[in-house]
Amino acid sequence: MSTSAHSSAETDSPAGADAPTGGTVTDRLVELNTRYAEAFTDPGMDARPVLRVAVVACMDARLDLHRALGLELGDCHTIRNAGGVVTEDVIRSLTISQRALGTRSVVLIHHTNCGMESLTEEFRQDLEREVGQRPAWAVEAYSDADQDVRQSMQRVRTSPFLLHTDDVRGFVFDVKTGSLREILPVSTS
Repeated sequence: MSTSAHSSAETDSPAGADAPTGGTVTDRLVELNTRYAEAFTDPGMDARPVLRVAVVACMDARLDLHRALGLELGDCHTIRNAGGVVTEDVIRSLTISQRALGTRSVVLIHHTNCGMESLTEEFRQDLEREVGQRPAWAVEAYSDADQDVRQSMQRVRTSPFLLHTDDVRGFVFDVKTGSLREILPVSTS
């Protein structure tokens, strides 16, 4: 797999032929941004997403959310973290997204073969032993992506800070096929 941030020796794509070489990855990214900025024109958008949707997804590099969902620049807010888990910080971002910037729908996306399935809360204990301080955050590891999507949907639906919880849907993205599989919430009846 290659991207334009890879050096030309790392990629066979035409975009890679013009990619900078040498230095750190960050140096290459900054140089690529300089090239991007030279051709950049202000799209004239404000911070309110056109489709009034916020997408919460895993940070996994294999998920190209905009392409997978057919989204364009300005269509949505994208909130990403390890596992796509709904944490306090995700609720914070969704609250700002809804209350200050007009979103109404929430789409949650976990994926197959997630690294969070191989972690446990022991990760925190290992960190504490290594650095002498336990992280304040939970790992939020899980072994069942479907169940964690359901839990995340429930966290969004029951948050007192969110105004719009009627259009909250969850999915698992298959990293081998590129397709989404919808996860239905637990029935309340």
